[in-house]
Amino acid sequence: MADEKQEVEFEPDFDNVEDFEEIDMSEEAVELSEVEELRQENEQLKDRLMRTMAEAENQRKRGERSRRDAEIYGGSRLAKDMLSVYDNMSRALEAVGEDQREASKALIDGIELTQRELLSVFRNHKIVVVMPLVGDKFDPKIHEAMFEAPVPGSKAGNIIQVMSKGFMIGDRLLRAAQVGVSSGG
Repeated sequence: MADEKQEVEFEPDFDNVEDFEEIDMSEEAVELSEVEELRQENEQLKDRLMRTMAEAENQRKRGERSRRDAEIYGGSRLAKDMLSVYDNMSRALEAVGEDQREASKALIDGIELTQRELLSVFRNHKIVVVMPLVGDKFDPKIHEAMFEAPVPGSKAGNIIQVMSKGFMIGDRLLRAAQVGVSSGG
């Protein structure tokens, strides 16, 4: 009944143009507010879409970087374990005297060939030897100082002896080269 009274209270006067203008204005305002709401909703959806796309791209890049790292560094533990095999072969070859080399030429050649093959496999997996030279500057990022001694004629901080080679995989250190360092002369 209250609804009927409201309808009865407002009866447009068809002869009065102002009544129609007021109705048109209020309908236009409702349409404008709906359009504005739709624009805001559209902007929010665009924003969410852009954020979702950016997050998907970031996730793709993280996945690619993770895959690449796993490809390069995934065998680091095995590679570290294989370094002792390389060291043992090197020590065995260093211990062979000339008389033994001639007596067991085929065996020694086989050990040298196996060691070269091991180094080839290392290179295929981006494992490289770090072999400092006597006189090089000590670099704590790739060298491990085993001792320090004064050596006449040498600069402090230079390598005076190399005890073992180091190895890197990609840009990461597997094992530091073990060196002796001069404390000056």
